[in-house]
Amino acid sequence: MSDLDFSTLLYEERDGVAWVTLNRPERHNAFDLAMADEFHRLWKTLRHRDSVRCVVLTGSGDKAFCTGIDRDTVVPQPSSPYMVDDPGVALGPKSADLWKPVIAAVNGMACGGAFYLLGECEFLIAAEHATFFDPHVTYGMVMAYEAVHLAQRMPHGELARLALLGTAERMTALRAYEIGFVSEVVPDNAALLAAAEQAARTIAECEPSAIEGTVRAVWAAREMAKSQALGLAPHLVQLGNLDAGRQAELFAARAKGGGWRAR
Repeated sequence: MSDLDFSTLLYEERDGVAWVTLNRPERHNAFDLAMADEFHRLWKTLRHRDSVRCVVLTGSGDKAFCTGIDRDTVVPQPSSPYMVDDPGVALGPKSADLWKPVIAAVNGMACGGAFYLLGECEFLIAAEHATFFDPHVTYGMVMAYEAVHLAQRMPHGELARLALLGTAERMTALRAYEIGFVSEVVPDNAALLAAAEQAARTIAECEPSAIEGTVRAVWAAREMAKSQALGLAPHLVQLGNLDAGRQAELFAARAKGGGWRAR
């Protein structure tokens, strides 16, 4: 078995882009312990895989991106009340110290533990039929980890509504776009994969050191105090910038004009 053989994920590389697909469609791509372990192994492996410069993450089928943890999954817990084993913490790329950009292509329902993944992606593109909700309170559970991830990505009132209404209401892809949670909405899954590929290939064509340094800077701005993030900035510039000569070459060779996002 190679380092990128999985039982719950599909993996493919094309033109510097890794395509990762949650592959449990019969369970609406809900994750179990095996998928959590495979995600963590994947992210750790991609840290050493220089052929991959960007990642697109999506789900199998057209019904669900991910519906959180599989309800049949049993998670053994330590006897101490001060320690908790949560398989969801292994899902995200940033938790594995991967600073290559990850684009989420949301192809259907995304709820519950899906936000561990979406909360650590650079940006989201969604098909029009995609929806977002969180079932925790409906089933007598606290929405905690997911709320922390989402609080960094959507307005407080929108998060509170999504969290407190549980399964009684779903946020549409268009509403998620209006509040800035989703960066682009496209008509269907074919357009979704095309939009994700265009964005990912554009990123993959850039210098990896500049891209990864920029990813670190964006996340520092999100998670640190302003003074701390600004203190980190000169170090990221020093590590990631190309020399002046190479910058001049790229400037001279730059393409004219650019694309437009319709929505």
